[in-house]
Amino acid sequence: MNTFGQLFRLSSFGESHGRGIGGVLDGCPPGLTVDLELIRKELSRRRPGQSALSTNRNEADEVELISGIFEGKTTGAPIAFLVRNTDMRSQDYDYLKGIFRPSHADYTYHSKYGIRDHRGGGRSSARETIARVVAGAFAKMLLNTMNISIEAFTSQIGPIALEQQDSTLFSSELAAENPLHCPDREKAEAMMALIARVKEEQDSIGGVVSCVVRGLPVGWGEPVFGKLHARLASAILSIPACKGFEYGSGFDVSQKGSQQNDAFYFDGERINTRSNHSGGIQGGISNGQPVYFRAAFKPIASIRIPQETVDKEGAAVKIQIQGRHDPCALPRVLPVVEAMAALVLADACLLAKSKERIV
Repeated sequence: MNTFGQLFRLSSFGESHGRGIGGVLDGCPPGLTVDLELIRKELSRRRPGQSALSTNRNEADEVELISGIFEGKTTGAPIAFLVRNTDMRSQDYDYLKGIFRPSHADYTYHSKYGIRDHRGGGRSSARETIARVVAGAFAKMLLNTMNISIEAFTSQIGPIALEQQDSTLFSSELAAENPLHCPDREKAEAMMALIARVKEEQDSIGGVVSCVVRGLPVGWGEPVFGKLHARLASAILSIPACKGFEYGSGFDVSQKGSQQNDAFYFDGERINTRSNHSGGIQGGISNGQPVYFRAAFKPIASIRIPQETVDKEGAAVKIQIQGRHDPCALPRVLPVVEAMAALVLADACLLAKSKERIV
């Protein structure tokens, strides 16, 4: 299951300590102007070693575009790309050859395949998200032509959370001031201090990402098994360390229908809603309002605090995980969340266009 999408399709490859991470993007329409700076920007946001809040693994993460582009535009042919790994320390993982790290994919991969790449987790490593970010940048290029924007931000780290509010009130200007992309200065400082503290303690911390999509037209998404929110949930939950997804009011729906229903009205130009508890999606189809959702990310499982586990023979062992790891997933997962949302929406766009009414 290394391919994502129906018409706008990404097939990715590569491991954390292999020669590189790459992919093939098929279905991207021809004639799209390729924004190389956008690709570099998105990769830089995901890149390790960029701040004190992340791992000190230092990768340039420069992308090589191999096919599907001519004279600065997409040709409609498959777009192949590669990002080479350059700063691996595979020896840091030699002691893990026969040991299963707590809350990692070590045991399940070994049980399923009978073999696993113990170097940094291999294919289960979050480094595979590089391919998602590159493909997501192309999806964003397509969506940008329709003035559709996607922006993820940190809304909670540990117990520190933004006040509950409609995510469509998010301020890009305030969020740009800090690496967490958190729109509240005071909360952002407290969140960063907490991450720094758990890093010093050789521990990790989890949190919540919120994301808002603006500019979607009415009619994207398919009924029953292709609902837009279901496809978004599948995409976001496929990101390493993601443990939960909700959209619109989400789990905060223990209210009366009269409180949750989004009343329609005509504003003189179009049909609108007076509230957006539905999160921009009704019946699995976009209704023209901003789409917003939240995703929960667990604490990074690789911590230096001694832990108890077993080896592949079942013998009890104690380990202290080495290597270079993030104390919190959120600073670097934001562009991955945006990329997966963009891939879903680019696919939904092509599906919608393939079903446009002819009368």
